[in-house]
Amino acid sequence: MPLITTDDGCRINVEISGSDSAPALMLSNSLGTNLHMWDDQVGEWARHFRVIRYDRRGHGGSEAPAGPYSMERLGRDVLSILDKLGIDKTHWCGLSMGGMVGQWLGANAADRIGKLILSNTNFFYADKKPWEDRIRFLRDNPIEKLADPSMERWFTAGFRAAAPQTIARMKEIFLTSNKAGYIACCEAIRDMDFRASNPSITAPTLVIVGAQDQATPPAQGEIIATQIKGARVVSFDAAHIANVEQPAAYTKAVLDFLKD
Repeated sequence: MPLITTDDGCRINVEISGSDSAPALMLSNSLGTNLHMWDDQVGEWARHFRVIRYDRRGHGGSEAPAGPYSMERLGRDVLSILDKLGIDKTHWCGLSMGGMVGQWLGANAADRIGKLILSNTNFFYADKKPWEDRIRFLRDNPIEKLADPSMERWFTAGFRAAAPQTIARMKEIFLTSNKAGYIACCEAIRDMDFRASNPSITAPTLVIVGAQDQATPPAQGEIIATQIKGARVVSFDAAHIANVEQPAAYTKAVLDFLKD
């Protein structure tokens, strides 16, 4: 796994799968996960694409510079990765926070993005208090105290009962997050606002929603789809981390969209 240094000196952990000659597909994780949240998809997608996964700053094997972060800063990290890899243009699949970064890229780096997949995500939080409460809680408590509540938000009760090994793996991934980096990312989410910029996105866009997603309810994804001309919506019977809860259906839907 190479470490790629961004324009502001942060070292980002990157993993690449597939042929160097294939079209690029970049994957971006949710808050509190690392690049291994895509393990169920990479094998199939790498048969068709050069798949680039990375740990967002503050997560996994990447560094965690002092915050707060912004969606622009996180988007520029992506551009640094693409530049260092010599990639002019990539398709993008981002879930939750990864979808937020994707919205910034679609509006501000249109020439670098092919097709855009925005999964289980949001574009603006009018009510900042839940994010401020989470930040305040974390400043006084270890991040471990958010692990179990996160699993409850991320997955339906039925899936948690049926797939305890997967839940244990995702909890372990959550616990790799750097607390200061996690807080800085929360600040970026709290402050994002793509209401004015989303209508400027021209990339062919697929919006994925989870019918039982309480973290980013389906209505938020449906609004995003109305903001971006020509965007289509697909829904899965899942909560927030839809690619883990419905891996086969998710893998196929993304592949069908990218190859269409």
